[in-house]
Amino acid sequence: MASAPLHRQRTWLKRLHTLLLFTLLCLPTAYATEQLNYPLHSDGIDPETYALALLTAALERTPGRYQLQATPVPMAQSRALLAIEHDSKSVQVMWTMTTREREERLLPIRIPIYRGLIGWRVLLQRRAAAEQLATVRTLNDLKRFSFGQRHNWPDTAILRANGLQVVTSQHYQGLFQMLAAGRFDLFPREAVVAWQEQTRAAANGLELSVDEHLLLHYPTAFYFFTSRNRPDLASDIERGLEAMIADGSFQRLFQQYQGATLRQANLQSRRVIELHNPDLPPATPFARKELWFQPQELK
Repeated sequence: MASAPLHRQRTWLKRLHTLLLFTLLCLPTAYATEQLNYPLHSDGIDPETYALALLTAALERTPGRYQLQATPVPMAQSRALLAIEHDSKSVQVMWTMTTREREERLLPIRIPIYRGLIGWRVLLQRRAAAEQLATVRTLNDLKRFSFGQRHNWPDTAILRANGLQVVTSQHYQGLFQMLAAGRFDLFPREAVVAWQEQTRAAANGLELSVDEHLLLHYPTAFYFFTSRNRPDLASDIERGLEAMIADGSFQRLFQQYQGATLRQANLQSRRVIELHNPDLPPATPFARKELWFQPQELK
């Protein structure tokens, strides 16, 4: 029969073991770092550095949990959308313009990463026709021109819904060549990328310019999207973005990457032509004024 001191020692060891086990169960779960793939542009162009910097900063609010990496080969947007919809291992996150269909198929993080700036469009045109929009004042005035778009971009449906003529292509780079060749008159582009695209086109021998008179606007947003099977990932991205909005780092990053381009675009001095967006999801958070850009901010 065990002595009293030995019995007390065994009892103490059991209690210590129970306490240690309880403590381990209460500790946060230790996660292995997950590699998140985002789609490399279908033409092999690096994704937008701002969007990637914003996503990286948001995920840093969950330290050690994720590592971002581009897909090893270029990927068309339509293929990336399907991959995320089916929770493929090839792509876990992407950023693109929202539509009703996309929000049904994928899980959106409803914080507009470009603050809605993606719906403010300047117009690429042939350099020889630089003044063709000087007298345009209304949507009806625009209807005598033709517009180029990729066949599966949401913008295509928006332009057509507003009564504009649209010529489509299956290839992004081909649109610049078609514009230079006179296949259509105007190529609406996001203000944040238009001048970069014009510079690349010039390097390829295409004589294009950015119109200085007009600004098309329709309400829309670029969101980060994940699979509907990954609410955990969407929640981590959303928490990170909300924390950045709260501490001002979202706005600082926006100004760091977009400020110079916005000043070059001179948006506040352009004539604005409003277009309606029939495919705008009803859950778009317009009530949160701090999320949206206005050209008056540049004054």
